[in-house]
Amino acid sequence: MSIVADSKSYIDAAFRSSRTNEAYLFMKNEYVLVDYAPRTRNDKVLNGPLFICHGYPSLGGTAFAEDGIDCAFGSHDRNVAFIFSGNLCAQIDYAPGTTNDKIIKGPMTISAMFPFFKWTRFENGVDAAFESTKQYEAYLFKDNQYALINYGSKSHLIAIRNIAQGFPSLKNTMFESGIDAAFASHRTNEAYLFKKDYYALINFAPGTTSDYIIGGVKKIRENWPALSSILPR
Repeated sequence: MSIVADSKSYIDAAFRSSRTNEAYLFMKNEYVLVDYAPRTRNDKVLNGPLFICHGYPSLGGTAFAEDGIDCAFGSHDRNVAFIFSGNLCAQIDYAPGTTNDKIIKGPMTISAMFPFFKWTRFENGVDAAFESTKQYEAYLFKDNQYALINYGSKSHLIAIRNIAQGFPSLKNTMFESGIDAAFASHRTNEAYLFKKDYYALINFAPGTTSDYIIGGVKKIRENWPALSSILPR
């Protein structure tokens, strides 16, 4: 007799919306749009849970809708985001508040979208990401490493480092070995990091190693009341 494991999924990917204090959270092939009410427990679900293919018709029939989104980050270009699934990625216009989304570029392999990732661990998949406050810069995470990139018209790799090296505040925390999902807050230099059923809000202090955790590492369901009936999937 075979036994199938009951795999609980929390947040697999996320990205900040162009609308203030709104973010998209992805769980396997579903997502919710939330008002995350920064630094409070007043979060609320604005839409969802919905299947990705229903909320984003342009992604129907792609790996992003079928297998789910592993990682995402918002662009400094309004209503644009990068999404990842396995070794694939795409640039999309997510058309907030509508179903008029469209794929701008892709789907294509990560190394085709970002050639500087060829022969690195990032070409096979990305775990989490969030955009910096510095124009067209983003942090992408894979296992215990992160890459700081410029994704503008002349995209290039800035650095690849261990998470604990670039973010000393995460040393000796669960996030030192990897991050499941992340999104940049609308508050300057702040980002939310997720792993299993925990999260942390950090000030990531771009260009320095003066980052710090705001309020400690906490349980998602106890501090995001609107998600308590949704997570885990």
